[in-house]
This record gives sequence, structure tokens and C-alpha cells, in this order.
Amino acid sequence: MAKGEDEGLLEAAQAGDRAALDALLTQYQRQIYRFGIKMCRDSEDAQDVLQETLFAAARTLHGFRGASSVSTWLYTIARSFCIKKRRRSAFAPEVVSLETGASPVAAARDHAPDPERKLADRELGAELESAIAALEPQYREILLLRDVEGLAAAEVAEVTGLSVPAVKSRLHRARVFVRDRLAPLVGPAGAQVGAAAPGCPDVVGLLSRHLEGEIDPNTCTEMEKHLAACPRCEAACESLKLALRLCGATPSPDVPEPLKESLRQGIRSLLAQPPA
Repeated sequence: MAKGEDEGLLEAAQAGDRAALDALLTQYQRQIYRFGIKMCRDSEDAQDVLQETLFAAARTLHGFRGASSVSTWLYTIARSFCIKKRRRSAFAPEVVSLETGASPVAAARDHAPDPERKLADRELGAELESAIAALEPQYREILLLRDVEGLAAAEVAEVTGLSVPAVKSRLHRARVFVRDRLAPLVGPAGAQVGAAAPGCPDVVGLLSRHLEGEIDPNTCTEMEKHLAACPRCEAACESLKLALRLCGATPSPDVPEPLKESLRQGIRSLLAQPPA
């Protein structure tokens, strides 16, 4: 949804338009649910996070002044509930589960996959899920907000309460970790995509920083020259690019219909209550 549409719905909702509030919150249900699943690693916890997030948003709607985007506001609320869930289940084992639906890898392909490609897609999708799940929570949330949900680094900083440099530092580490886990599956045949060879720069780290606008033009030029002459480093960069495309193509899972109805009823009930 475009920013202007969000603002229009927000203004209408704050003026008492219940249909606008329903449309505004419904717009973000699937994204918040996806974020909850990947942070909590449990579908029931994710459903609780979604419900608590939308109810909290409905209750505090009139206090939201639009200093940040609606998505940033909602992710901030969702993150707080995810943290509470994590604290209550600190000793519970993490369960890696793939959402149903299209493989995220399929969205990155330019042609219909054959049976062998479908199998490879499933393996790569499973490894992506496993890599994200294996990240420590403080790195996982940064990767999810930036590369899966598509928030800008400044918005991620607002959601997490970190500085922008701290967000980018964690983001680079998370990207390298995920890329290293996927590298054996995404590298071109015969190419070595492991650690940089002696004398080679850290091209994966440099590319990640370049994507965040942290590399000056001269460094970019030197890196491009090196990649043109070093197949190993070029393959390493391509594996990071693919990993990021896969993150961005992660599908939003459908919110279960019983939960949707519970959300609608709960929000109607909240709106029917007299102001405190």
C-alpha cells in the first residue's frame, strides 16, 4: 500500500471510520504474521503476537501521531510482543518449520522449474529457513526487518531502538552468516564460494556495505575491477545477491480464517468500549 493510502486510512480511522481501521490493520496482517513466525519460530506464538499487535494498535490508534510510518509503528509493537514470548520460552527448543505455499526460491527464477529444479528450490528454501532460524535473535530481527520485510535501515533502527550504525553492523553479520549457509547450494558448478582467497578483499562484506550506501565510489570501482578478474569472488558476491533475493521473495503466509474472525470480533469489541 502506498504511503498516501496509509495516511488516508489512518486519518479516517482516527476520525472514527471503522471500515478504514479494519482495512488498515488487515493490510498488514500477513506481514506481521510472517514476522512473528520467523521471530518466534512457533505458529501459535505468532498468532498470539499478531492478535496482540493488532489489538494494541486499535487501542492506541488515537495516540499515534504519524511521526513514523504505519508499518514501522506496527513492527515496533509486534517486536515487543515477540520479545515477551522469547523471554517466557527462553529454554524452549527452536523449531524450524516451513510455511506452506510457494517456494521463495521460485520467485527468483525467470523460467518454470523442471522436477530437478523444484527439488533444488525446496532444498534451498529449507536451508534459507534453517539459516534464518540459526541466527541469534538480535541478528535475526534485523535481517527480517531489513531484507524480508523491506524496511529502511533508519526504520529498523526506530523499531529496535538501536542506532543506524548498530543496525547496519548487525545486518552485515547476519547477511554473511546466511550467505555462508546457502553458498554450497547456490554457487555455480566448479566455483569455490567459501572464504576469500589470500590477497582477496572481503567482497561479501563490501557488497553488503555497498547496498547500504556505506562504500565510496573509488572503493566500488576497485571492487568491480577485482570481481572482473576473480571468478571466486564474483561467485561469492552472486551468492549473496541470490540470498538477498530469496529473503525478499519470502511469501507472506495466509492468516488462518478462525484467527481473522477472532481479530475482527476483537477489534469491534474494542471499538465498542467507551473511551477511558
